[in-house]
Amino acid sequence: MAINKQEHAQWSSSFGFVLAAVGSAVGLGNIWKFPYMVGESGGSAFVIAYLFCIALVGFPILVAEWLIGRRGQKNPVNTFSDVAATEGKSRSWGIVGATGILGGFLILSFYSVIGGWALNYITKVATGSFAGQDSDSVAATFDAMLASAGTLTIWHTVFMILTAVIVGIGVTSGIEKTAKILMPLLGVILFVIVGYNVMNGGFGEAVAYLFTPDLSKLTADVMLAALGHAFFTLSIGMGIMVAYGSYLGREVNLLKTARTVVILDTVIALAAGLAIFPIIFSNGLDPASGPGLIFVSLPIAFGSMGAGTIIGALFFLLITFAAITSSISLLEPTVELLEERTSMSRTVSTIVASTVIWLLGIAALLSFNLWSDFTIMGNGIFDALDKLTSKFLLPLTGLAAIVFVGWKMDQRDIQQELGLSNGTWQLWQIVAKFIAPIAVIVVFVTSLMG
Repeated sequence: MAINKQEHAQWSSSFGFVLAAVGSAVGLGNIWKFPYMVGESGGSAFVIAYLFCIALVGFPILVAEWLIGRRGQKNPVNTFSDVAATEGKSRSWGIVGATGILGGFLILSFYSVIGGWALNYITKVATGSFAGQDSDSVAATFDAMLASAGTLTIWHTVFMILTAVIVGIGVTSGIEKTAKILMPLLGVILFVIVGYNVMNGGFGEAVAYLFTPDLSKLTADVMLAALGHAFFTLSIGMGIMVAYGSYLGREVNLLKTARTVVILDTVIALAAGLAIFPIIFSNGLDPASGPGLIFVSLPIAFGSMGAGTIIGALFFLLITFAAITSSISLLEPTVELLEERTSMSRTVSTIVASTVIWLLGIAALLSFNLWSDFTIMGNGIFDALDKLTSKFLLPLTGLAAIVFVGWKMDQRDIQQELGLSNGTWQLWQIVAKFIAPIAVIVVFVTSLMG
């Protein structure tokens, strides 16, 4: 039973909400995963596929989750349950909200570990640890960090404390205010690094790599990779956007706001490519070096660059800012649930949720060292959490959200709420009812077979 202790929080402005939503979307997926996926999937071919998929899958699901959240004005579980009851459907739809919250909860446990890596590397690069180091030495440094349970625990703890403090302060004073500070700073750092690259070589090669169309590389695997990343990059399927939507007023235009968020998210992802690939190319490194692109390849380059200490420290500060703006959004749905369904205050709810997530994160980081022999269906704890969320919880929750909006809610009310003309409404219906759900199902089934 929900315990209504106070009026539900609201964003102080549409601008603040946009920055918070962009902050959630712009995380390690943009700054870390997107560049190496581009490198592994044929450069511009992947970018073209990604832009196409984000418009047809990411955008409608984002709008759907906000719409559900704004209708319910509660945590994702109660929101799905109440909206379903209002539409004359079973309250068991609340399970969708629960799976979303669970997904975000589990993701944050290992996401915080990676955020700790970024914090650690700020100090390493700033103190010149990689100066003059070759590839073997840099790789050894990264491996040594993973092998040290103590080091990983310290930085994971620091990252979780930062996340918990921000969320505990509140929606407007904590999450929104942090987004208003960190997102502009993130943009400035990106601008500085890209500007440096323009003047120091490799930029033209990076632009060609990212933007020159090569349709011959648009294979089925590239399309599926792009579709999967388009789905995950906007923080959908995790309860986040339902929770964020619950703090929205009726005056906010969901379609225009979603368009702004999608554009900014994509621009930052592409800018991250322009921040990374010129450095990679000018130093003769491999753009398709996978996850090691950020924590191995780039430190090699920073160690050999004239301004490598400064640019490197700025880069890992950028990674940390992106990770924090996403981590606070991952924690928020769980805190909102505890705050509304128990007698606990927001502060206590945050402490309880953060502590449990922190403990699960300890288990995840131990899979790199002391518990490396322990496996779950052939995967260490870290990889098992990643696969459980990315292959099951997120796609199924996102699929359920778009099916709920497209097939279970009153369509005339949705048309009116979104302010769509008849022609545009027909296009929305095609995308929401058929294209987006089918695309998610394809990604889900393919990932299980892979």
